[in-house]
Amino acid sequence: MDPLLALRDFAMRGELEKIVRAGEEFRFGGDYAFPCSAETAYRSKQGGLYTLETLVYYVKHHQLKHTEYLQSARLHRVPTVTLPDRKPLLDYLLGRVASSDAIDFVPSAIDGYHPHPPPAAAPPPGPIEEYRPDDPSILVAAVRDDAAPATIATAGVGEMEMDVGGEARVADGAEKGPGMVLDYVSMIRVLERPLKDRETLLECRNRDFYSVLVASTKREEERQRIESQQRKDGLVAKTRLIGADDHHRTAVIGYVGGAGGAEADHHHDAVPRPKMLLRGSKIGEGVPIILVPSAFQTLITIFNVKEFLEDGVFVPSDVKVKGGMAKPECVTVQKKLSRDRLVAAYEVRDKPSVLKPEDWDRVVAVFVLGKEWQFKDWPFKDHVEIFNKKMSNDR
Repeated sequence: MDPLLALRDFAMRGELEKIVRAGEEFRFGGDYAFPCSAETAYRSKQGGLYTLETLVYYVKHHQLKHTEYLQSARLHRVPTVTLPDRKPLLDYLLGRVASSDAIDFVPSAIDGYHPHPPPAAAPPPGPIEEYRPDDPSILVAAVRDDAAPATIATAGVGEMEMDVGGEARVADGAEKGPGMVLDYVSMIRVLERPLKDRETLLECRNRDFYSVLVASTKREEERQRIESQQRKDGLVAKTRLIGADDHHRTAVIGYVGGAGGAEADHHHDAVPRPKMLLRGSKIGEGVPIILVPSAFQTLITIFNVKEFLEDGVFVPSDVKVKGGMAKPECVTVQKKLSRDRLVAAYEVRDKPSVLKPEDWDRVVAVFVLGKEWQFKDWPFKDHVEIFNKKMSNDR
């Protein structure tokens, strides 16, 4: 046995004064004797094993401060215990802890230590048979010697033997009953107590996912609101154009209503109708697009572009914002282009990144600052290409 166990035994009993050094060995009372330089099973954090001399000197002088302990050990030429090992080593030697990770018992250190050595006249003990857990015969012998068949509740009455699969069965020729096969795994599981199941693992204390649900719902509602607003803007643009056309047609018919039918038809055909620059059949499809800067410090923004293009009136953007106007995603502008009652509707936007490839074919005008960063989301490479593309649309 390792001398560390003997030292711990004497330290726990308070009999350290019985450990006496005689020459090159320590004598533990009148029973044990170990060499002073014998390595114990306690390994320091630096990797080496402490000797018995080091541990005996430390446990007898553990009340000293570390600096005083180092000076005293150096004076007596005894190896010292490092500062990080002092407390865990002392706790183990005094029995405050049952074991320690620093203990590494070596088989070679077990020789020579006998708590109760046999008397000299006694015959030497026979060889100790090694226990092999994977040997079925040992387990069968233990069952036959220590447990009577009647005391094994799960096996019934009868003699047991081990089969190749590792299960205990009733031997042939013995009295058998139902359920005579011992399933050790089931026996172990019966004694187990489940700590958590799948539902408890999914539970989180002090965690509320309601805020995540609310944020996701708000994001979906905002997306639907933007799509609805865009559809509404396209519908308004088409409705305003159709309404202007119907109003003009009604005015012409009322003006010529007092004349004869032929004359009325002649005048009705002679009066030109307003031309509608509305292409496509779907709502918003074919409506020309005008791009304005998204920066708030520019003169023309999405806040004041409607008054500027329709009425020719410039209203600063900050006045609109202070008046409580929210920033729209899209603005519809109706413009009378000439005396021939040519009316056109435009979609004004300030986010080029949301435009689809087919939407860029509808861009007819751009308000720009001339800065490079304004064209980072555009599908064109340089200013020349932008100029050529947009000028072709204007024509």
